[in-house]
Amino acid sequence: MADVVKAWLPWEDPDTFLGGLPAGFDVDFFDGDERPASLAEVEFYVPGYMGGDRVIQVVREMPNLKVVQTQTAGFEHVVPHLADGVTLCNARGVHDASTAELAVGLILASYRRLPRAVRNQEQEVWPSSYTELDDSLADRTVMILGYGSIGEALERRLTGFECEIIRVARRPREGVHPITDLPELLPRADVVVVLTPATAETRGMVDAKFLAQLKDGALLVNVARGVVVDTDALLAELSSERISAALDVTHPEPLPAGHPLWSAPNVLINPHRGGASTAFEPRVARLVRAQLERYAQGEALVNVVAGPPR
Repeated sequence: MADVVKAWLPWEDPDTFLGGLPAGFDVDFFDGDERPASLAEVEFYVPGYMGGDRVIQVVREMPNLKVVQTQTAGFEHVVPHLADGVTLCNARGVHDASTAELAVGLILASYRRLPRAVRNQEQEVWPSSYTELDDSLADRTVMILGYGSIGEALERRLTGFECEIIRVARRPREGVHPITDLPELLPRADVVVVLTPATAETRGMVDAKFLAQLKDGALLVNVARGVVVDTDALLAELSSERISAALDVTHPEPLPAGHPLWSAPNVLINPHRGGASTAFEPRVARLVRAQLERYAQGEALVNVVAGPPR
């Protein structure tokens, strides 16, 4: 590693944003627009958050690149662009609070019919009476499918709601079921919160067979990636009004105007805002600063998800 490391960071004033820039770095600003002249020198790169292809594809043109540190927990969109020998670190932990909060919000909004209340407010309508009771999260069973750090954060937030938690992950561990147990677990769940990463194994995992195993009236909440859910299969279930869904992510995404998912019954759609809260910036600042310090001092980086450990 050179005495001075060239880094590209997506903040115009990284010293202020990070609470102090570690020594040993020469930083240029890049958020996807005008490229600095130091492209060939970049060794450590943090792509802009939600910057799209323009901040990811540029890694193909960085001959000296050693580390890419994303601001997202998902990283499947970066891997195809990495050269051999480049270490990819994700933002595990950064979005735990924001995404867990949103998952709770989507459950409560769906159960307590808040979209209907918003529509009534817009029309200045105060219904004279309701003929049915709203659903309550109390006494329900919530499955957390993909029980990682966000799943743990979600469970902490659900603790006070008097509901039962079923934990499911790819590999079993104490208190956590393996995915192979899904056929016996899905019929028990009133709510299934999908938190799995997008991989070859999970793509289309929530398919017609999966959905058919849900009990009548179950709620599917997807705050993971849209490709994990088979959209056609979900549309078929929603059209029958047998289950409901609350989606922070969709496939395709962005969801185009006129897509049948927009008008399907029993669905609440949020435009992929899981991590976009005020909790994001202080947490990503802490992570990036710590990673830069580790790199400068020759210590092992955390959250390595692809490429060699470094």
